[in-house]
Amino acid sequence: MSDHDTKILAGVRSGDEQALVEFLQANEPALLAFIRSRVGTQLGRKIEPEDVLQEASMEAVRTHKETDLSNWDPLNWLFHICERKIIDAHRRHFASQKRDARREAALPTGSDAAGIADLLAASMTTPSAAFSRDQRQLRMLAALDTLPEHEREALRLRYLVGQPSKEIAKKLGKSDGATRVMISRALSKLQEILAE
Repeated sequence: MSDHDTKILAGVRSGDEQALVEFLQANEPALLAFIRSRVGTQLGRKIEPEDVLQEASMEAVRTHKETDLSNWDPLNWLFHICERKIIDAHRRHFASQKRDARREAALPTGSDAAGIADLLAASMTTPSAAFSRDQRQLRMLAALDTLPEHEREALRLRYLVGQPSKEIAKKLGKSDGATRVMISRALSKLQEILAE
């Protein structure tokens, strides 16, 4: 890392808005690639990755000073903001479909998995300012980062988008049974990490 990059990173961590703007510009290709990897085919017909990045950038600038980045990699912080903007877009464009899917696929009330699912949803949909206030959500986000990409995607589709396991299985190229087992194991891993 060059001296200039180190200086920008230090500026971002200390709340320097100009440093954040430079950091956003320098990482635009990585952020756009991340957004493209997260936006599914259906949502991709309705939104542009550049629009998601613009919304995420505006939120980052707006909440930067009140967000504690001392224990966070600023790029991961931006990835999480982008993730929430994608979830917000899903809600805007597919709200009624999602409500129907949730009715069909709801977990039994009070189950451990339902609690994890609620925390998962909350951790990925709250304003970034909450990062510095809510340690449970910080721990959930850190725990999610330990899971393989296909497990995170399965959890996202199941609990945030509300898709049944059969549809997730098709998207991931797995059997329905294997997908259910994978989701169950991923939830168990998250529970173990959060219990530590």
